[in-house]
Amino acid sequence: MITKFTRILMLTALSALATFSAKAQLGFNYSQHDLGLGVSTNQVFGDAEKTTTTLSGNLSYTYNATPFVNYIVELQGGTLKGGDSVEYRSGRQFKNNFIAGSLRAQLQAGEFIDYSRSMLMDILKNVYGSVGVGLVSNRIKEVSRNSNTIPGYYTPGKDKSTEFYVPVKLGYEYKIFNSYNEPSVKIDLGYQVNIMAGENLDGFDAGDRKDIWTQLTLAVKFSIGGVTSHRKPLMRD
Repeated sequence: MITKFTRILMLTALSALATFSAKAQLGFNYSQHDLGLGVSTNQVFGDAEKTTTTLSGNLSYTYNATPFVNYIVELQGGTLKGGDSVEYRSGRQFKNNFIAGSLRAQLQAGEFIDYSRSMLMDILKNVYGSVGVGLVSNRIKEVSRNSNTIPGYYTPGKDKSTEFYVPVKLGYEYKIFNSYNEPSVKIDLGYQVNIMAGENLDGFDAGDRKDIWTQLTLAVKFSIGGVTSHRKPLMRD
């Protein structure tokens, strides 16, 4: 009788401990894997005198080493434009149908600040900085390299090229939590500066300054699995 009672008591204690442990993890858990999609506005600051805003789309995979330390693989494609063959004496004008891929490491403020007791810090925990390396395939579909007003004036360049670039990004990732207090959906707004290693993003090779390509991106990321626990709660008490 005593042995049976002891067994029942032990099973009850183990069940209570398991329930307590499960509840203790609420607010600590997060997914290690995210898939995302987004849209960007683009501007090229290169050898064409006029900048034009265009659109591109992107797909991304994120590995979350912690909720605030992220590694992102991104593929994107779209159009880059600039210049005006009539308005400017150089005659430079271009349209680039590009495809690009990049790998970035991202650090959010929540990795190193205490956000547990301050509403302001809880908001600021999602601010991030990111840097990486990328490769862009340029396909110049429309280009004007001759001046309409200066006879014989010509700007050299390539219609097809592949170039490395360094993406540097600042942004904010707003996390939406599910019923288990896990961040299941993330809305990401960021401004990215892509520093080109080459000169042919715009199809022109002129001057000493490398091309710069900027992007304002809005993306949505969805958690897809690999749930694990963080060392501290992800939400303010």
